[in-house]
Amino acid sequence: MKRNTKTAQTTADGTSTLLSAQYGAHYHSLHGALTESLHIYIEAGLMASPKKSVSVLEVGFGTGLNAALTAQRATIAGFSVTYHSLELHPLSGNEYELLNYAKQLPAEAATLWQLICNAEWGKDSRINEFFTIRKINADFTQWVPLCNYDIVYFDAFAPDDQPEMWSVEQFQKIYDAMPNRGILVTYSVKGVVKRTLAQVGFTLERLVGPPGKKHMLRAFK
Repeated sequence: MKRNTKTAQTTADGTSTLLSAQYGAHYHSLHGALTESLHIYIEAGLMASPKKSVSVLEVGFGTGLNAALTAQRATIAGFSVTYHSLELHPLSGNEYELLNYAKQLPAEAATLWQLICNAEWGKDSRINEFFTIRKINADFTQWVPLCNYDIVYFDAFAPDDQPEMWSVEQFQKIYDAMPNRGILVTYSVKGVVKRTLAQVGFTLERLVGPPGKKHMLRAFK
């Protein structure tokens, strides 16, 4: 198997994910890709903010699922989202075609997903009146925030797979780019992650996790 080869697998809720040969890890939980994204990033992250106009930073664009679900929820709720998403290794068109989201997601989310995946990298793309995305092809460890973010989806591969992504330095630059009461959500509850987030100043909240995972983390500035 080539280093960057991706293979698809159907998760427990019927939506698919990809296995990265480079990191030996799946992009989503095998207990349900859609279920996991909704639980961690939409319900515990996006919907936890009282604001009706928010800026979101996603660390790890991956398959585009989190972005599509954010656009769907913003459209339904009628609030405005400016969404910046970083990805060092964007999927190819053929790799997107391995995913079954066009058929398995709700119709509106599926349409938004296709628009988001087709959006040009490196520029602002207005998907609809509620959602604008800038997909950034960059190494997060070298990237410098140029604006503030109300909500951060930290969805990198696990600390054991990408330890450089979970360092004090990386979380510090996120913390510095957030307003007071800004929200960061992530699936990882490893001790090193909790200690690092607390070290840079976040207040931590351990929440019930999605199926297959006992807990998740939400952090506030």
